[in-house]
Amino acid sequence: MFGFLKKSAKPDPAAPAAPSAPEATPAPVSAPAPAPVQESTAEPAVKRSWAERLKAGLSRTRQQIGGGLANLFGLRKIDEDLLEELETTLLMADCGVEATEHLLTELRRRWKRDKLETADQLQKALAEELLAILAPLEQPLDVSTHSPYIIMIAGVNGSGKTTSIGKLAKYFQSQGKSVLLAAGDTFRAAAREQLMTWGERNNVTVIAQDGGDSAAVIFDAINAAKARGINVVLADTAGRLPTQLHLMEEIAKVRRVIAKAEPSGPHEVLLVLDANIGQNALAQVKAFDAAIGVTGLVVTKLDGTAKGGVVAAIARQYPRPLRFIGVGEGIDDLQPFHVKEFVDALFEPVAGAGAAA
Repeated sequence: MFGFLKKSAKPDPAAPAAPSAPEATPAPVSAPAPAPVQESTAEPAVKRSWAERLKAGLSRTRQQIGGGLANLFGLRKIDEDLLEELETTLLMADCGVEATEHLLTELRRRWKRDKLETADQLQKALAEELLAILAPLEQPLDVSTHSPYIIMIAGVNGSGKTTSIGKLAKYFQSQGKSVLLAAGDTFRAAAREQLMTWGERNNVTVIAQDGGDSAAVIFDAINAAKARGINVVLADTAGRLPTQLHLMEEIAKVRRVIAKAEPSGPHEVLLVLDANIGQNALAQVKAFDAAIGVTGLVVTKLDGTAKGGVVAAIARQYPRPLRFIGVGEGIDDLQPFHVKEFVDALFEPVAGAGAAA
């Protein structure tokens, strides 16, 4: 159902920001007549709208779930065989047993109640039921309630955590907020350097140390943010596996230290999940939530062969607000989650088919 193209686990932070921004400004200024014509053909490939990027990113998912029923079954009549095939598709898409059973139960109910006849009508009903399941996850993050607003960011190595922090910094800056980064992943020099690069590109201060204690770095960052009147602090933490209990205790210590630096904090605990890990994402949400109290999710790499159906599994079994989703490596490819926009992107090729039938 939700298939996505697998991206590199450690994207280069220099790649996203630089190419698109410089291209957009010179074009309108240069050349009288020919330049605008050239620009309009090149522009869609360089700078597409978020809706276009979302649809492109979910193209494989759309083929499997959105266009799958119409392509495979066409105007075939709805019967138990069709529903069983749909059940298999949903399970293979990492929706999980509970979400799949819920969707099938609702579809069977609507099949009888609404007298649905064809697969395209069933697909429209599926889109509506999926919208209902995912709707509670749409809860935009409001950072105006505290200053500084402290966001603690966790996740396993390779989830796209550090890159997501750079993109979040850019996003909050675009909202008119001042941002400070805390390089709390003191275990990996590469993570610290990556964050420093993001800081330079976004003109954001990064509080970092060579080695040392993660909690101490974040403590210093919070105090610096208070002194400088910063709006948002993005605190990186060391990537770890949920099975490494001693490391999970260390990240719990970071949370306690944040509360010492700012009694009302952290104001948000974001867990970054790689969409490629499927049902393992559910286990990560449970483990990190037990250790640090997860208040929101960021799901990255929703743009390839990964199975993002796990979002439905999370919504049914361990619901947490899905604050942001990422569908690429560009600096603007991380945006707030809007459920209707997401489901529309999945089902757009056959939108309205059921209504016509």
